[in-house]
Amino acid sequence: MIHIVICDDEKYMSDQIRTMASDFFRRKNMETTILQFSCGEELLKYDKQIDILFLDIQMKDIDGMETARKLRERKFRGFLIFITVLKEMVFQSFEVQAYDYLVKPIEEKHFEKTMERLYISMQNAREASLLVQKGYESHIISLEDIVFCEIIDRKIYLHLSSSEIIDYYDRIENLETKLDGRFFRCHRSYLINLKYLKSYKNGVAYMEGGREIPVSRLRSREFSVVILQYMKNI
Repeated sequence: MIHIVICDDEKYMSDQIRTMASDFFRRKNMETTILQFSCGEELLKYDKQIDILFLDIQMKDIDGMETARKLRERKFRGFLIFITVLKEMVFQSFEVQAYDYLVKPIEEKHFEKTMERLYISMQNAREASLLVQKGYESHIISLEDIVFCEIIDRKIYLHLSSSEIIDYYDRIENLETKLDGRFFRCHRSYLINLKYLKSYKNGVAYMEGGREIPVSRLRSREFSVVILQYMKNI
């Protein structure tokens, strides 16, 4: 499921983008949810997942650029596409890691070109991400953002760098096969991201954020070797 949000104070423009985005992903056989907001204030109150955001730059009160800054400060990591009538405004978009921009009136040919590039970027991003299915919801989580994984009573808890914790049912053995070489299973109940390891002493891995993770005696020697190898490769 791709979560799309459109924020534009011109309803006809918002509806046009909704139609084009829906048609594009339908052709890719991908399901979407699309929400529409008419101002930055409304958007900033929304706290659910956003994978793709179409954001108008010129809006009353708080404009699109300021809205984007606030979202990035809140760790918004989705793809951001600006909608604008002024190409000159686009130079500021680098500040908020905008993926692309579309100039009004939006030409379908330009929209399709942008979305094809975006689709490829999303596919590449998934290769370094974890898809978590929780009930009817799905989350795409960057491996870069996972500090450590913990299992308690058949439930996995992903502790993220944002301090958010995402939980779902799975076996840690299944999770381990989906992670890459930056992760190490230091204990039967823990997988840690070596990027966030601050130090290791006396069977305890000290992680950024202050969390202390136990390292089992059976894995301690291998852990020391893995740490050295990881440090050589970074």
